Amino acid sequence: MSAQPPTPQNVRTSLIHVTHLIYALHASAVVVGLLSSATVAGGLVFGLPSLAAVVLNYWMAGEVRGTWLEAHFRWQIRTFWFTLLWLIVYGLLIITLIGIPIAWVLIFILGLWVAYRVGRGWLALKNGELPPVSRNQ
Repeated sequence: MSAQPPTPQNVRTSLIHVTHLIYALHASAVVVGLLSSATVAGGLVFGLPSLAAVVLNYWMAGEVRGTWLEAHFRWQIRTFWFTLLWLIVYGLLIITLIGIPIAWVLIFILGLWVAYRVGRGWLALKNGELPPVSRNQ
């Protein structure tokens, strides 16, 4: 028998608002990446809105520990760090002549992945649900 997903009623409303704010900051970094010369992934990792979001994630982590919002914080933090990891791989590929085509494909796919993670996580929060991966745990 599987446990029922947590409900929004068991956390302070202000924490839900902060989680929405964090998604909004990440989403603004994605938009900046789309509308500027930066990449979506670069906007997420190096953009001020996203950096502020990650600082908020770590600063508020104790407040959401043990609640259903903890899964959203983990989703947001992992999105940031995995994006940084793949940007490092991109950087290593782009400095080699043979790796340049692979790097451009990688940065495009990474941008799509980042946009998906931000959008899908935020949608799940709006619906009072856990992020997709957390549902199976």
